[in-house]
Amino acid sequence: MNLSVVIPAKNEAQNLQQFLPRLKAVIGEAECIVVNDGSTDDTQQVCEKNGVTVISHPYSKGNGAAIKTGAKIASGEIIVFLDGDGQHKPEDIPRLLKELENGYDMVVGARDKKSQADSYRAIANGIYNKLASLITGHKIPDLTSGFRAVKAAKFREFLYLLPNGFSYPTTCTMAFFRAGYSVSYIPIQTEKRLGESHISLLKDGIRFLVIIFKVGSLYSPLKIFLPTSAGFFFTGCAYYMYTYTTQGRFTNMSAVLFMTAILVFLIGLVSEQITALMYKDTDGK
Repeated sequence: MNLSVVIPAKNEAQNLQQFLPRLKAVIGEAECIVVNDGSTDDTQQVCEKNGVTVISHPYSKGNGAAIKTGAKIASGEIIVFLDGDGQHKPEDIPRLLKELENGYDMVVGARDKKSQADSYRAIANGIYNKLASLITGHKIPDLTSGFRAVKAAKFREFLYLLPNGFSYPTTCTMAFFRAGYSVSYIPIQTEKRLGESHISLLKDGIRFLVIIFKVGSLYSPLKIFLPTSAGFFFTGCAYYMYTYTTQGRFTNMSAVLFMTAILVFLIGLVSEQITALMYKDTDGK
């Protein structure tokens, strides 16, 4: 395969020193790009010492921004993304590529429970996976995994959507499903990283949830607007029954709830039609 490997890295010199030789032993002469996201340690020097291409941001722009930089300059028809903390095993890359050959457009390495950093993060990821599965209509065992192999041309279609932070895998996964592209998951186990993680459980957890609903409303609006509309409608029904039995009349509040339910449903319906028009020529790109 015409392969490129893209690794976003911020202050990961210690991990890259051990990781890059293992990676090169697996990928051979394939293109390897490390995007140095404003590191203040020896990340750039370590990359140069190991003979890989390094692109440096003048300041930290975020994990997603580093991914976009790498994807834009990668020359391969297939791109493999790995995190720069050394948790992903390079030896798993051939497994992803083999699965990609079976007709998939993206293959994601799905971490098992033992590979989660802690129990709180495992619980949070489980919630994200279920919410995303509900919105997309597909089972998503690992929404936030940064280890994935993709067809470069199709991945670049969604670069403008990807956020600059850590939640780029969320947007990428849901966009691929909504576009009708084939996505597969293979189980992986990660290794313990050296040093501290750059991810904040609370701050980035909230960001992941925001991205889920943002992408859900963009790609499958009725799955957001319809339950909301139904909530207003049934609340209006319940309130009307209460006021009718206690006061014998139909109140203005009930009318407002029913009107809101109708408006929310119509907005969702129009949004769904707009989304369908956005994707009608996707296969012809």
